[in-house]
Amino acid sequence: SCVGLRNLLQGLSFCVRYYFRHNHLQTTCLYSKIKPKKCHILDCSGSTCTHMTVPPGSILPWRFFSCKEGTKVPSKRKQNTSITSSELSYKNLLKSEQENWNDISARYKAMTTRIKEKLEELHKYTFNSGSPRIRFGENVYFEENGCIFLSKADDADEGNVDILFSTEDLGFSDAFIQRIRISPDQRYMAISLKSENSEEATCIIVKLGHFPVVEKVIPNVFSFEWATNDVLYYTSQKNLKCQNVFMTTFTNQKHTKLVYTEQDARFFVDIYCTKDRRFLTINSNSKTTSEVWLVDCRHPFKLPTLVQARTKGIIYHIEHRNDELYILTTYGEPAEYKLMKAPVASSGMENWQLVYALEEKTKLVDLEMFSDHCIMFLKNAGHLYLSVISFVSHSVQSIKLPTWACEFELESHPEHTTGTCYFQLTSPVHPPKHFAYSFKENNLIEQAVQEVPIITNCHTTRLLAKSKDETLVPITVFHNMNSKELHRKPLLVHVYGAYGIDLNMSFKEEKLMLIEEGWILAYCHVRGGGELGLSWHKDGCQHNKLKGLHDLKACIMLLHELGFSQPKYTALAAASAGGVLAGALCNTDPELIRAMVLQAPFVDVLNTMMKTHLPLTIEEQEEWGNPLAHEKCMKYIKSYCPYQNIKTQCYPSVFITAYENDQRIPLTGILQYVQKLRKAALDHASRTSKKGNRIPNIILDIQANGSHCDSSWEDSLNEVCSLYCTHPQQVG
Repeated sequence: SCVGLRNLLQGLSFCVRYYFRHNHLQTTCLYSKIKPKKCHILDCSGSTCTHMTVPPGSILPWRFFSCKEGTKVPSKRKQNTSITSSELSYKNLLKSEQENWNDISARYKAMTTRIKEKLEELHKYTFNSGSPRIRFGENVYFEENGCIFLSKADDADEGNVDILFSTEDLGFSDAFIQRIRISPDQRYMAISLKSENSEEATCIIVKLGHFPVVEKVIPNVFSFEWATNDVLYYTSQKNLKCQNVFMTTFTNQKHTKLVYTEQDARFFVDIYCTKDRRFLTINSNSKTTSEVWLVDCRHPFKLPTLVQARTKGIIYHIEHRNDELYILTTYGEPAEYKLMKAPVASSGMENWQLVYALEEKTKLVDLEMFSDHCIMFLKNAGHLYLSVISFVSHSVQSIKLPTWACEFELESHPEHTTGTCYFQLTSPVHPPKHFAYSFKENNLIEQAVQEVPIITNCHTTRLLAKSKDETLVPITVFHNMNSKELHRKPLLVHVYGAYGIDLNMSFKEEKLMLIEEGWILAYCHVRGGGELGLSWHKDGCQHNKLKGLHDLKACIMLLHELGFSQPKYTALAAASAGGVLAGALCNTDPELIRAMVLQAPFVDVLNTMMKTHLPLTIEEQEEWGNPLAHEKCMKYIKSYCPYQNIKTQCYPSVFITAYENDQRIPLTGILQYVQKLRKAALDHASRTSKKGNRIPNIILDIQANGSHCDSSWEDSLNEVCSLYCTHPQQVG
C-alpha cells in the first residue's frame, strides 16, 4: 500500500555494508553482501575480484575474493579508567542518542518482523548461489558454516567432503574467515580470521593431512602468500597502515625475518603471487603512484629486486609469463590502463612494450593471466564484456556479456595452464550466476547449477544525465516491469563518487525486496568514482570534487523529468566517502529529496584533513587535497564540506548509522554533524511556523558492534530492518 511504502522511506535499503572511506585496507568488504554468520565467501588463493577497495585503478587487490560477514570476536580495546570532562560530555551525548534510537525503533516492531521474515525467505534461496571455490587440480576447497572443506572437482556427491578447519572447534567461533592461501604442494593452508570490531586480522597456518594441525598463529596480518611449499610472506598491519613485509619458514629450522619496510606514509604495502607462481610481488601503492619488488619463488631467501622505481603519477602492477613481465600500467598517453611487457632481466620503464590499450572511457575491472591467454574484464557505457588476448595467435576476441549483468566476480583456479576461466555475474536484483569461458572452444557457457527459485521481474534502464559542464553522467535504473505510474513510486538514489571506486552493483536481497514492493532503484555513476576509467576519477577528486556534486544533482533532476518518481517520494543513500556528496546535496538542494540514509558517513572533510595525527590523513591528501599547505585548497574543501555548510533551512529527514569501533570515521565527528543539523532544522521550523510546516526526523543509530561498514548477519539484518522501518512521518 501507499502508506506502507511511505513508512518504508526512511529505511530505504542501503544494505549493510558498502564502500570504505579509505581504499586500501578493507579489501574484503567493499561490496559485501548480507549473509548468515555461518556462510562466507572465501578470499581465495590466486583469485581475482571486482569487489575490492583499491587505489584508483589499482589491480592487485583484485586477486582476493571478498568475504561475507561472519560472527564476532570480542573487542580487545583498552579500557581507560580516567574520564575527562570532554569524555563525560561525549559519553552523555552517546547515551542520549542511544536512548533516542531505542525509543524510535520500538515503535516499528511489527514492521521489523515482517521485513525480517521477507529478507530471510529471500536469503534461503540466494546465499549458496554465489559461493566461489578454490580449484586446485582435482581438489576443490570451499568454506561454509565457519568451516573449510575439501572435495573432488568431479565428485557429484556434495556429502563426500573432508573438513579441514573449523572456527568453532578451534575456539574462534566469534570470527569470520577472511582469506585463504593454499601452499603449492597443498601441505599447508594459511587462513586469516577477522573480528567485526577490529580492522586487524589474525593469520592461522594449518598443516594439512589426515589430522590437520595448527602450526602457527600470527596477529595483525593484512595480506599473505606462499613463496614456496614452506615459505610464507606476509604484511603486518598497524593503525590502518601496512608498511612491513615479513618472511616466515616452516622448514626444520623455523624462523621469521623482516624483508621490506616502506618509509613513505602515503604508501600502503601488500603482496601477491603471480599466476604461474614464478614471482611473489611486493607492491607499494599510494593513490597515484606505485612501485613493485620481485621475490624469486625459486630462491625465496634472496633479497627482492626492483622492477621500476616509483615515478609520480605512474601506477603499475606485475604478472609473469615465459620469462617476461606483463605490466598493467598507466604509463604513457592517455593516462588509462595499458598492458605492456618487458624482459625480466631488463624490467625498467624504457623497455616496456605495448601489448594492449583500453578504449576511451573503459573501466578495467579485472585481469587474469593464463599460459597462452590473458583475459580482461571490462566495463564500457554500463555494459560488461571480456577481452581475450591470445599470445599464440596474437589476436583479441571481444565478448559482450548479458545486458542485465552489472558486476563480475572471478572464481579461483590457481593453475595458469587451465583452459577455462570461471566467473560469476550479478546485479543488485539478480542473484549470482556461474559462467565459464573456454579458450579452446572460444565460447561462453552458463554453467548448470541448482536453480534459484526467484524470478526477477525487473526492467533495467541505462540513462545519461547532462551535468553542469555538459559532461554526460551514466545512471542505471531498476524498476518492476509491472509498475504503473512510476512518477508516484518511491525512488532510492545511490551515490558514492570517490577513490575511483565503482558503485556497488552486486546482488542484495533487500534490493530485490524493494523492487517487489514497487520501488525504483537508481545508481548514479558520478565523477570521482571509477566507472568510466581513471580519468573519471581524476575529474572528480581534489579541486574537481564539486563536479561530482553537480553530476548527482543532474542525475536526480533527469530521473524526475523522465517520470521516475518525484522529490517527495525520493531518498538518497550513501556510505562512507559517499556521504560527502550526499551531505553536500542535502545542503545545496534539499528540495530534490525527502529523506537521506547514510552509513558511517564522511561528513567533516575539512576538520579531518586538518588533523595530520589521524592515521589516514596524509595518504588521503591525494584524494581530497592538503588544506594545511594550501589556503586555496582549504577554501575549496570548505565550499562543499557537509558539516561546514549546514544552514538554517528545510532539510530532508536523515537516518545515519554509525559504529562505535569505527577507526576510519570517528564517531565524534558524526555526533557533531547530527547535533548541528538538528539545530539548523529546528531553527528553520521555529522561524517559519506555517500551517503544515514539517520538522524532519534526524536520527542516529549507533552500533556497538561492527567496525567501518562491517558487521555480522544478525546485526546487518536488524540494521536493514531498522532503516526500513524508521521513517520520517511527514514523507508523502
